[in-house]
Amino acid sequence: MKTPYILITGSSSGIGREMAIYLSKVNHIILHGRDYERLQNVKSQCDINFDHKIWVQDLNEINDIERSLSQFILKENIEISGYVHCAGYMKMVPLKMSTAQILTSTLNTNIISASLITKILINNKFNPSALKSVVYLSSNLSNMGAKGMSSYGASKGAVDTLMRCLAVELAPKVRVNSILPGAIPTEMTQAIFENEEVRIRMAETYPLGIGEALDICYMAEFLLSNKSKWITGQQFTVDGGRSINISG
Repeated sequence: MKTPYILITGSSSGIGREMAIYLSKVNHIILHGRDYERLQNVKSQCDINFDHKIWVQDLNEINDIERSLSQFILKENIEISGYVHCAGYMKMVPLKMSTAQILTSTLNTNIISASLITKILINNKFNPSALKSVVYLSSNLSNMGAKGMSSYGASKGAVDTLMRCLAVELAPKVRVNSILPGAIPTEMTQAIFENEEVRIRMAETYPLGIGEALDICYMAEFLLSNKSKWITGQQFTVDGGRSINISG
């Protein structure tokens, strides 16, 4: 019997890095990213009592994803039972300054790669009946709006539509859900939080304050576990109450 692994895209930084380190305490992890050395650094922080592997792939190179992942699975002779799509690309830019390159990179990383990876993981030739749970990291922008965030918000809206459709299509074998984080300081959001005025204003609109990566890890852990065996097709907003606060 093959050893089951959890695949976490975007493991070299941000929420993905914290997700890999946290889930490694009780799981074999496949760390994914573009930079092997950075992934090795994250792997060194993972629990040594479990086996962890590294898959290097640029998710913007969408024509190579299926071949790369399928060969990796066969070469390592493993099964992937859980998949968390943490990889993300965000470029904060007003529409008048947007470009085809920004739109393409955003969609490739945030939505198209997620679909192609899931496609391989349900393929019995590569991962026979192993996949049990998929968790896509979306954003509270999926249901809201913000200036300069049209590309990113649109891609996250697409992520949630993909999630709902696959939850129906892949049931009952695979559960598919999404997590919609609010403001969390990471490398990707660094520019936003470096603006003191913006940071203070944002903090005031979050009833529970600004979150941290572990808040998202806890929800992903639940959705990957058998404790969520009757949950699929759902958006889980984890944003400290921001989305229900109409007073700010």
